[in-house]
Amino acid sequence: MMLAENVVELSIASQLEFIDLVTTLTDNITGMIGFDEEAAYWINMAVRESVANAVEHGNKYDTQKTVDIRFTIGTDALRVAIRDYGEGFDPATLPDPLDPNNILNPAGRGILYMRTFMDSVEYERHPEGGMQVTMSKRRAPKPLDEGDHKHDAVGN
Repeated sequence: MMLAENVVELSIASQLEFIDLVTTLTDNITGMIGFDEEAAYWINMAVRESVANAVEHGNKYDTQKTVDIRFTIGTDALRVAIRDYGEGFDPATLPDPLDPNNILNPAGRGILYMRTFMDSVEYERHPEGGMQVTMSKRRAPKPLDEGDHKHDAVGN
């Protein structure tokens, strides 16, 4: 039986202290839908980096602004959208962290991690202001043993 997409949403104040709450939720979701331990670790790292960027660079630690996180749990992938309410940026203008001239420059590393750990990463200016980063990670259904009728949280 395949179930429809499920959505979990969370809004946090622009404080780094709340990132642990987001990563705990990320761990629970990735475990619930059947990502293996290694994939779950890298998904968590990508979400952590994106939320930290939203707090620091997007909202500039303004506690009057929130960071909105939306997990969309599909039958074949997890999508995570992180939105801030800042001025936005053009990712193409960030220095390449792999360029030897930038080896000691931390700028752009979080985005490099997100692109490395996730299957897709998209950036867009939100129509109501701020930036939204949407990342996705595909997953294969768990193989079942003969006669095993258990399903994960999304019916695989």
